[in-house]
Amino acid sequence: MNCPKCGTTIADDATFCGNCGANLAADPASSAQSAKPGASTSQAPSATPTPLSSEAVSRLIERVKAILLTPATEWPVIEREATTAADIYKGYVAPLAAIGAVASFIGLSLIGIGGFFRVGVGAALVHAIVAYLLTFVVVFVVAWLVDTLAPTFGGQRDSLRALKVTVYSYTPAWVAAVLNLVPALAILGLIAALYGLYLLYLGLPVLMHNPSEKSLPYTVVVVLCAIVIGAVFAALSTCFLGAPAMMGAAHV
Repeated sequence: MNCPKCGTTIADDATFCGNCGANLAADPASSAQSAKPGASTSQAPSATPTPLSSEAVSRLIERVKAILLTPATEWPVIEREATTAADIYKGYVAPLAAIGAVASFIGLSLIGIGGFFRVGVGAALVHAIVAYLLTFVVVFVVAWLVDTLAPTFGGQRDSLRALKVTVYSYTPAWVAAVLNLVPALAILGLIAALYGLYLLYLGLPVLMHNPSEKSLPYTVVVVLCAIVIGAVFAALSTCFLGAPAMMGAAHV
């Protein structure tokens, strides 16, 4: 073999070069490490933050408080906010819609209706999951309706802004859905829904740019259509509390 330093031919078992004196007994461990292809000393990339990180939760709470308490000043902020439909669904609709689904499951299967009639756990779970998924469908359909009707009332079509005004107007109803923990009190959620109508009335001219004098009829038409849509999907989710639920009912 040849000396790696001076190139002189030396014996295969030599430990020193007779010409330049180079030490040929290299540390095999370090040599193996340096010879590893693609070896790197850099740290592994950090994990991607979860959608519901502490920062995301904080922003969610602040947005809920702002739209409920100061909607007149919050709607312009929402209108200017750079976001995507996916972010709205994942960061706002998903966690808030889960409130009603979880509360409904607990209320129907563990607490019971009237304190003595409880739905089977399996049926209550299926109902909660179906109702949760249908929430996304309802939001999508109502947002499409808001966008489609905009020119009729002098507004400008924009699917993202229509989604914004739809989603944030549902905030009171989603928050009040915690009342589903006690099924007998769920009817009180209608009061919260009425406040949502007011939010929609305030938000339409800001987000859809319709004349303020047309906000009332715009709101009325959207609400009437949303009621029909909501009733249809509510009936669909209730179907999952039919015979299986009755068979799984427990009496105290």
